[in-house]
Amino acid sequence: MNKNILLICALTIVNTFTAQTKTNKANSEYSFTIVKSLDATPVQNQERTNTCWSFSSLSFFESEMARMGKGKDLNLSEMFVVRKIYPLKAQHYIRMHGNNNLAEGGGFPDVLRVIKNYGMVPEELYTGKKNSNDQHNHLLLESTIKAIAKPAADPSTQKIDFDFMIKTIEDACDNFLGKIPEKFDHKGKSYTPRTYAEATGIVPDDYVVLTSFTHHPFYEKFVLEIPDNWAWEGVHNLPLNEFQETMSYAINNGYTFAWGADVSEKGFMFKEGLAIVPEKPFESMTEMDKVMLAIKPHKQQIITPELRQKQFDNYDTQDDHGMHAIGTAKDQNGTLYYIIKNSWGTKRNDCDGYFYASESYMLLKTTSIMLHKKAIPPAIAKKLGISQ
Repeated sequence: MNKNILLICALTIVNTFTAQTKTNKANSEYSFTIVKSLDATPVQNQERTNTCWSFSSLSFFESEMARMGKGKDLNLSEMFVVRKIYPLKAQHYIRMHGNNNLAEGGGFPDVLRVIKNYGMVPEELYTGKKNSNDQHNHLLLESTIKAIAKPAADPSTQKIDFDFMIKTIEDACDNFLGKIPEKFDHKGKSYTPRTYAEATGIVPDDYVVLTSFTHHPFYEKFVLEIPDNWAWEGVHNLPLNEFQETMSYAINNGYTFAWGADVSEKGFMFKEGLAIVPEKPFESMTEMDKVMLAIKPHKQQIITPELRQKQFDNYDTQDDHGMHAIGTAKDQNGTLYYIIKNSWGTKRNDCDGYFYASESYMLLKTTSIMLHKKAIPPAIAKKLGISQ
């Protein structure tokens, strides 16, 4: 979605927020003013897979390539990343005797790992589908991988040939997703996955993952305790006020960021294009109060580090979904929102697959973000020991 389309969407969304409330659309009072809108490629659809981490990361990297002058009509292969990660998860799972997550989910560091170690290919060269009209659906593939890996991970079974088991999983991935091309031509040039990755201009070591939690020291890295962090990757920890400052600084200085967050919330109203944390608790609201949330702006809750930590510890905040923050906007009351690109296609809401997440929602429900190290305020980067 380019800047002009986004602006049109922002202006017309006033008349579409109330689609699910059975209220006259003309009653909607939301009015957004775009503060910053950065380049983003068209919304994709992860369909019936839990591979949002790959879709959001590659959407982010496509915007990065646009920022670096590599073009704006890019489409990187999400399934190339997924294909490379599945066997790595299985290896880790077997080595941990089954005491590790083995599922479709993943994280932003997984994509960095793939680009760094294996490269990248364009979407048109590797779709991960046998038929272009098929939907992405990895239920059978995931079941097959687990059926192979679980016996291999059980110490009580007979001795297993580790290399043979991983090769069997590799073959299953090839049969389901297709073999990755070793060499290919694209736009008049010949590449391997590694040389194509180099041509994108993306340097994995230039990207970092940040979060903000009080149960680990600030300005240090720690292993974020979420199931999809199967490889135990470390993230940089910031105080909440500096985490907030970093997100704002990034967008205002021309950098988008990949966004991991909880979307299983009453305030997450994707159909209406909203994600909010109203000041009044949901449990204290009447049904009409809840209806009105999608009709007019409400004062947002002030988010403290203590509240954020409590919700994480109580599983009220979980690592549900990966998305892509591409700009900011304000409603008529001056409340700040981030413009979020999703990966559920363009038909499931009234804003072509985008939505507005209030800053309060971002501060409370973010599990992590990935961004270029130069997108961090210099003083904060210095505290983290990150060289810019």
